[in-house]
Amino acid sequence: MTAHQHWTTDRIPDQNGRLFVVTGANSGLGLATTRALARRGARVVLAVRDERKGHRAVEQLAAEQPGAGLAERLEVRRLDLADLDSVRAFAGGLRTDGRRPDVLVNNAGVMAPPHTLSPQGHELQFAAHHLGHFALTGLLLDLLAEGRDPRVVTVSSINHRRGRIHYDDLDGRQHYAPMAFYNQSKFANAVFGRELHLRLTAAGSPVRSLLAHPGFTATNIVTDGPTALYRLLFGRLARPLAQPADRGALPQLYAATAPDAAGGEFLGPAGYGELRGAPARVELSPAAADPATGRRLWELSERLTDVRYALPAPARQP
Repeated sequence: MTAHQHWTTDRIPDQNGRLFVVTGANSGLGLATTRALARRGARVVLAVRDERKGHRAVEQLAAEQPGAGLAERLEVRRLDLADLDSVRAFAGGLRTDGRRPDVLVNNAGVMAPPHTLSPQGHELQFAAHHLGHFALTGLLLDLLAEGRDPRVVTVSSINHRRGRIHYDDLDGRQHYAPMAFYNQSKFANAVFGRELHLRLTAAGSPVRSLLAHPGFTATNIVTDGPTALYRLLFGRLARPLAQPADRGALPQLYAATAPDAAGGEFLGPAGYGELRGAPARVELSPAAADPATGRRLWELSERLTDVRYALPAPARQP
C-alpha cells in the first residue's frame, strides 16, 4: 500500500475549464468533494434528490468564501438515483442544455433503511447505489469521452468485502437485512467500477474508471443510522474514531483529479483497517474482482435498467 501522505486538497491541480457531476453533493462526502473542486476552479453540477437542500449547500459554500465566485460555478439539478426515470431525465437535461461533463463522481448514498422498493420495484439501496449510477454512467459516457481527462469515480466502501449479490432474492422481498443489503450495493459498486475499467480499456476509450472509499467517516448516513443501537455505537461512541468528511473525501478527490491516478485503481485511506488516513491504493476483495461476477452483474444491470453501453466485453482468460 503506497500512501500519498502529504496529499491534501491543496495538491489538486487547477480545475478551471472542467465540469464535474457529483451525485449526492448537498451533504457529507459529496459536499466536501464539491467544495474542494470549486475552490480549485471547477464547475460542478450538484446532482441532488432535494433541490432545496442543493441550493442551501450552494449558499453555504459561497458564504465560506465570499467574493470567490463559487456560486457562479455551481449548478443544482434534481436527480433521484433510485428512480430510473429521474436518471434518464437528468442525463437528457444535461445533453439538451449542452453540458458536457469531464468527470462523473458516483457518490450519493443511503444506509440501511427499512425495506423499501424503488419506483421500478428494486430494493432501495441497490437501486440508488448501483442501478442508478450504472444507468447514469452509461447515459453520459459518450459525453464524458469528449471531455478533458475524462473519468468516472465510483464510491464504494470497505463493507464491499462483506457483500455479495443475492441473485435469488435481489430485492429482499423474502429476507431483508438492512446492512446485508447495504453491503450488497457497495459490493455491486466495486464490481461495476472494475468491470467498467476493463470494458473501457478493451474499447480504447479515453475515459478512466476508478474506485474510492472513505473509510470510517462521520457523515450523516453513518452517524444518523437506522436504529437507536446503531446511532449509539456509531453516532456517539465510535464517532471520535471517525475522520471528518473533508478527510474522508480525499480518496475520491485523488481519483478524480490526480494526474497519476490510473484507470482501474481503488483509492482508500492508508491507516489501520483502511478506516482513516491519507489516500492510498488499496485492494478489491477477490470476490469483487472475479471476472465471472463482473460479467454476470453487468448483464443483469443492463437488463434491469434497459441501458446498454457501446463497449465490448473484455477478453477473458479460460
